[in-house]
Amino acid sequence: MIFRSNVKVNIGLKVIGIRSDGYHNISTIFQELDCGDILKIHNKNTGFELSSNLDSVPLNKNNTCYRAYRIIKDLFPSAIKGLSVHIEKQIPPGTGLGAGSSNGATLLKAIKKIYNLNISNTELEKLSSQFSADAPFFINGKTQKGSGKGDVLENISRPFEGKFLMVLPNFSISTKWAFDKLKNQLKKIDNDNSFESVFDTKKSINNVKFFENDFERIVIPTYPEIGKIKTSLTYYGAIFSSLSGTGSTVFGVFNDETSAKEAELFFRNKYQTYLTNPI
Repeated sequence: MIFRSNVKVNIGLKVIGIRSDGYHNISTIFQELDCGDILKIHNKNTGFELSSNLDSVPLNKNNTCYRAYRIIKDLFPSAIKGLSVHIEKQIPPGTGLGAGSSNGATLLKAIKKIYNLNISNTELEKLSSQFSADAPFFINGKTQKGSGKGDVLENISRPFEGKFLMVLPNFSISTKWAFDKLKNQLKKIDNDNSFESVFDTKKSINNVKFFENDFERIVIPTYPEIGKIKTSLTYYGAIFSSLSGTGSTVFGVFNDETSAKEAELFFRNKYQTYLTNPI
């Protein structure tokens, strides 16, 4: 059985403050995109076997799929048998696209389907939050407002419109490093704007120019290439360009496919690129 494990981008990301549990309260819009990794799943009599096309992917408890299986197996010990899971990775880690979180959430949904488990998506969201702050988004995907540590979700009925071009630099950015650096600047950031005034959850979102990612102010000075990619995306006609999450992916939203394809031609010789659509 084959299951798609799509990625997301953050349309704006505000860090509101530090929580008592060590996480940060945020405000963001998650947008699922029509690309990502593939999970190939086969039944086994017993045990859990994990493999990947990339040697760099951990195949132990540090892998979200491993943790997802153990968490749901503990809830349904007799109903769930063995599984063999192969992760066909297309998206590298440290790119701000939530690929690892998506892998674990996708496996939870797959196990529910395979074994016809009596468990709601709301319960799956709670389970997935045990291995990743943004994994709960991937249970239902599409377009959602995220708050809390990213696990308090509100559905937005229509996605952002346009073609999305993702540009992946040849380096990753540590999420821990980005949050640690941002801690020192939280008092300097206007954290009152949590995007409440610029979108309606029942309408399409078009005021993208009002969405900012707080991490750009610490990532771009350290990785100036990020800023150059943003500038180039705008030059080629993107109506909005931004860092996704803590990076390193930069994406642009285009009103027309022709401009998006021209931009992809410019970037593709130097970077890994994906031209895709919102779901």
